[in-house]
Amino acid sequence: MRMLRRLCVLQVGVPHVRHLSSGDKVFRKYGVQPASSSKLFVRDYRITAPLYETKTIETPTFPDSVAEGDIQWLKEVGDSVEEDEVIGEIETDKTTLPVQSPVNGVITALLVEDGDTISKGTLLANIDVGGAGSAESSEKVATPTPVETPAAATPAPAAPQPIPTEIGTPPPVPSAPVSVTPPPLPKATPPPPIITGEAKPPGLRTENAVKMSRMRIRIAERLKEAQNTAAMLTTFNEIDMTNIMALRSKHKDAFLKKHGVKLGFMSAFLKASAQGLSEMPEVNAFIDGNQIIYRDYVDISVAVATPKGLVVPVIRNVENMNYADIEKSLNDLGVKAREGSLAIEDMDGGTFTVSNGGVFGSMFGTPIINLPQSAILGMHAILERPVALNGNVVIRPMMYIALTYDHRLIDGREAVTFLKRVKSAVEEPATLLLGI
Repeated sequence: MRMLRRLCVLQVGVPHVRHLSSGDKVFRKYGVQPASSSKLFVRDYRITAPLYETKTIETPTFPDSVAEGDIQWLKEVGDSVEEDEVIGEIETDKTTLPVQSPVNGVITALLVEDGDTISKGTLLANIDVGGAGSAESSEKVATPTPVETPAAATPAPAAPQPIPTEIGTPPPVPSAPVSVTPPPLPKATPPPPIITGEAKPPGLRTENAVKMSRMRIRIAERLKEAQNTAAMLTTFNEIDMTNIMALRSKHKDAFLKKHGVKLGFMSAFLKASAQGLSEMPEVNAFIDGNQIIYRDYVDISVAVATPKGLVVPVIRNVENMNYADIEKSLNDLGVKAREGSLAIEDMDGGTFTVSNGGVFGSMFGTPIINLPQSAILGMHAILERPVALNGNVVIRPMMYIALTYDHRLIDGREAVTFLKRVKSAVEEPATLLLGI
């Protein structure tokens, strides 16, 4: 029988053989006219799984105020990733944007180098959809095969048994153990030269240049801009923390049980600042050209130190909050800051800033204004110091506080009055409850 054109469907799957008659639709489809007595067996392949699909990742949505950033990869080519897993980060001058995998798969290509500057719409990486499962399965299939080959090779060693007999023929082998002990001694000698190579010669001084991150560059620019723009002046006062510490010690367990957050000192200072800002609107205002913009709301920025730099997330409408609301907001923003998930919206705005350098042990300092704001309150460490009280010297837990303000807008009277208002509200928490 003359060879006919082989008909097969190249698809992924398990083949099977079927018999075709002369009237089969396969013959009609390809125009094949077999002899009446001829028989043809065609091997088909049934589809059981689709081929891999490549997914290209683009830059995530940038906020309106961000145009570009530097990419930092957390994964490499060949790594398996899951859906929504963070494979990289884009560091901007304000925040860090995560790059997430939209599918489960394997990274096949990184289209930009680590540290490159990218903008909106840049293609970042290629991922084979579902590649992780097949890659892992292929590895699992590959691992048993080498294990089986040694098992099959086990009978072979039985044949080369004469080789050990040849090795055993020399009788001087028993004396070898004496010569075996010296080799470990030379092996121990190489480590000392390695240690001496790593040790720095005495008096050697080195320098290491590291590129500044975008956030650090932006922080430096804004701090210098504040110094060059505002007429900054700082006034100081001190607070006796006895009453607020007693209040916290007495109610902290009940507060935690009811509200699910710890009672700290920041809520007292933020609430006192909100009341002072309502009474002194100049401290809550800012200069815009030749105009002064007054606000009837209080949004307080809280300075938070992160490994990548200082950020100032905003708690909005503090004037309408109580201690519990403030502590919950602080806790939420703190979690976001530690996880690096603060969004631009979390840091936009703010009419006043509170910075707590006391958590690092700072006893005294002059904070820098966060433009376009006009003032910033600096908290410091609580230390026991001797103070005069009713003609007697007593030891009290004291804290220095500082208010840096823009003297172009705020006069000394308003600044000192505001700081004294904060002092009295923290020293006597009942005044906030009574509204006096």
